[in-house]
Amino acid sequence: MSFQASLKSLARPAARALGALALLAAVGSAQAFQSGFRSLTVAGPEPIPVALFYPTEAPARALPMGPWSPVVAPGAPAVARFKGLILLSHGTGGSELGHHNLATRLAQEGYLVAAPRHPQDDWQSRALVRSGQYFGERARQASRVLDAVLADPAWAERIPAGRIGALGHSAGGYTVLALAVGSAVPARAGAHCRTVRDDPGFCQLGQLSATGSAAPAEAPREGPVQVGDARVQAVLAMAPVGVVFAPEALSQVRRPVKVYTAEHDEVLNSRYHGQYVAGAVPGAEAEPVKGAGHFAFMAAPLQSLRSDAGDPGADPAGFDRAAFQARLAEEVVAFFNRSLP
Repeated sequence: MSFQASLKSLARPAARALGALALLAAVGSAQAFQSGFRSLTVAGPEPIPVALFYPTEAPARALPMGPWSPVVAPGAPAVARFKGLILLSHGTGGSELGHHNLATRLAQEGYLVAAPRHPQDDWQSRALVRSGQYFGERARQASRVLDAVLADPAWAERIPAGRIGALGHSAGGYTVLALAVGSAVPARAGAHCRTVRDDPGFCQLGQLSATGSAAPAEAPREGPVQVGDARVQAVLAMAPVGVVFAPEALSQVRRPVKVYTAEHDEVLNSRYHGQYVAGAVPGAEAEPVKGAGHFAFMAAPLQSLRSDAGDPGADPAGFDRAAFQARLAEEVVAFFNRSLP
């Protein structure tokens, strides 16, 4: 072996070692971040309040806010560069803080998380359900949040081009999937509720009668909607509404998609929603969660809450939400780390 060849032979393991050290340094740096917290409001006829979670080097503390207590550094300075932007959409009747533990973990990893409170489908009002615009407006609100964050010089210059993902639960799972699928057919929900009897939670939450029309009877019907957003490069949906997507539309999705379903989902029958979506999207990752109920994907509230879908703090007997949430947070981070270009 020549001297030069010997040097090259020695250099290869050295280069690998340096690469590994660099990766460890990057991971260590990301884990050293805390989660900052700020709010912004997206202007419009229906203003959209948004909670922003972002990486900071400032110390964080528990910040009680109603039934939630995220560990954040309010108003702290952000780091110079983010790993990407993640839109986080809550379920029907929820709030921007209902998944704060996932948001803070993503911020610790280096991501900016924008979590909107969906107007007229939050803890104050679900009037959007009867508007005849539900499925279209839900997704359009998400896109308007992306517009606002990407137009804000305080945030936009820190976000790497093309590194935008979306994360959502229940109706929020529908919302983020819609951005990737591009279209939905709300009439499929009415047809579904006319023909099945084993998905009562969905039909009741959608206020769909036995004839499949919205209640009250005079409420407007929603036609097919086009709601894609090409900026979103990867989607993770947790116990999502899925029946309103046509199979041919799902089959055209070419972005990374992961779908979680709950074994004991008392709100959405996964057969018609999450399992259906995961089976129809090419290459989608399906992750059934043994023993889980519909609310397992939410942070545990500090007190019992009332909602049309049930108590977000309730779990099936024997299910350890805290242990699952710790695992889920790491899996969410891993999905976006490997899926965003």
